[in-house]
Amino acid sequence: MSLERINYPELGLPVGPYSHAVIQGNTLYTSGFTAFGTPEQSASIAEQAKAIFAQLEIIAKAQHISLQNLVKVTIFVTDMSDIDALRVALTQIYGDHTPASSLIKIDALFAPELKIEIEAIFAL
Repeated sequence: MSLERINYPELGLPVGPYSHAVIQGNTLYTSGFTAFGTPEQSASIAEQAKAIFAQLEIIAKAQHISLQNLVKVTIFVTDMSDIDALRVALTQIYGDHTPASSLIKIDALFAPELKIEIEAIFAL
């Protein structure tokens, strides 16, 4: 089994022992992404989600694919009260190409202003 671990310079170097993404076969798995370090870091959950998908789009473009290649996302949220706004944002992002998805409520992320973290799986 061949694995390719990838970091994307446009996203900055990881600050811990992980890779931005790993490719195995025809599948790309991402680490969890947040809006940390972006202008949306303290924004609403919908704006943070848009910032995260902008990062995922950088990964997709680097692999010569698009967000239409999303197979599955796992979404971790710290607060369920803004889920409707998140769903509207996700509908706009996905268009007609909705991936499989899991939504998990967690107590907190590594910075208190972060409301959402997203992991993604892409078909290559």
